[in-house]
Amino acid sequence: MSIPIIPAAAAPDADNAPAVVRDIQHYMRAGTLQLTSLPPLSLYVHLPWCLKKCPYCDFNSHEYRGDGPTAGDAADAPQAAVPEQRYIDALMADLEAALPLIWGRTVHSIFIGGGTPSLFSPAAIDRLIGDIRARLRLEADCEITLEANPGTFEKDRFRAFRAAGVTRLSVGVQSFNDRHLKALGRVHDRAQALAAVQEAAEAFDTFNLDIMYGLPGQTLQELEEDMQTALALSPPHISIYHLTIEPNTYFAKFPPVIPEDDQAYAMLDRITEMTGQAGLARYEISAYARPGHQCFHNTNYWQFGDYLGIGAGGHSKLSFAHRVVRQVRFRDPRRYMDNALAGHAVAQDEEVRRSDLPFEYMLNALRLREGFALQDFAARTGLPLTSIARALEDAERKGLIERDMARVRPTERGFDFLSDLQELFLAD
Repeated sequence: MSIPIIPAAAAPDADNAPAVVRDIQHYMRAGTLQLTSLPPLSLYVHLPWCLKKCPYCDFNSHEYRGDGPTAGDAADAPQAAVPEQRYIDALMADLEAALPLIWGRTVHSIFIGGGTPSLFSPAAIDRLIGDIRARLRLEADCEITLEANPGTFEKDRFRAFRAAGVTRLSVGVQSFNDRHLKALGRVHDRAQALAAVQEAAEAFDTFNLDIMYGLPGQTLQELEEDMQTALALSPPHISIYHLTIEPNTYFAKFPPVIPEDDQAYAMLDRITEMTGQAGLARYEISAYARPGHQCFHNTNYWQFGDYLGIGAGGHSKLSFAHRVVRQVRFRDPRRYMDNALAGHAVAQDEEVRRSDLPFEYMLNALRLREGFALQDFAARTGLPLTSIARALEDAERKGLIERDMARVRPTERGFDFLSDLQELFLAD
């Protein structure tokens, strides 16, 4: 899963807002920030449909009920129900309308997330990537990730995604325990998960496994068994998330019994120990990788890089000489397609307040084990280091960071109490 960290104030439900259309001159006008250079740029593409909405999921995902036009391969029943071609038409209209904002910039990574992007046929993904390449200048070794669900797995499907141009697969396993998969509402079982990961390993030079812990009724031994199974498959990258009960989800209305905090901390300690023994280093709060297999796209989020997010509910963070801007696309897939095809995909467009930039930067950068370079803070926010001097002093005094003249890194305590550390940088 690859979702940028968006402060709550910047992530409302924008579907009730009118479309926002601005001229490029609006973004280029004089302002209070002075950004001497622009950060790397990534592209996020949201494909919003799922076979089934998971009870813990608060992402912009929608069960497809076959109430729209059909497209794609008629032989693939679930895929045929998704309006692939119209949605890709909308994505391209959205991208073309956004081109003036990123004109001349190179895209370093693409992440196709959801939803369940692997619901789309390989032919549709091939068209999508080809259409993007025709409109954007991509880095020669551009990382192109596709999220895949074992419930959509069939033999040779992942190989077809590789042939379409995907370079990295992210497989949403979550667990290899059938009881826990059922509790999570997943549409796959252990056997399907194993088969999907094995084909991912054969088809891709690098791939990711999504694993969750702190599951309903999960014991430490069961967590260890999940991790042993995952590590035996030799994944070069694992993303590991604690199950959290999010508002407006089924679990929020009917909360399951999940492990207490002390047990969850013990699980995380065991995860870090086991991944380390397997040669995967924890480079981000939720990510473990072998050398050379860190996810560039996610790292660009954490380093406060720029990203253009197209698709239903897509979020963007874009930098200009004198300001940093966030955008939100319409969330509802039908409304998104209608508006994007009319040239008005953006529902919300706001400049990040100068006073909020330190917190937004730290909300991302402090998730990284290596922290951040002080010069990068100044370059990415356009602010002087004096704007965070007091907060850095407080964090160091509390043992949450260590620093020298060039870098700031979270300590082990800072990693354990990351929210407390990040809150020190909130605007007064």
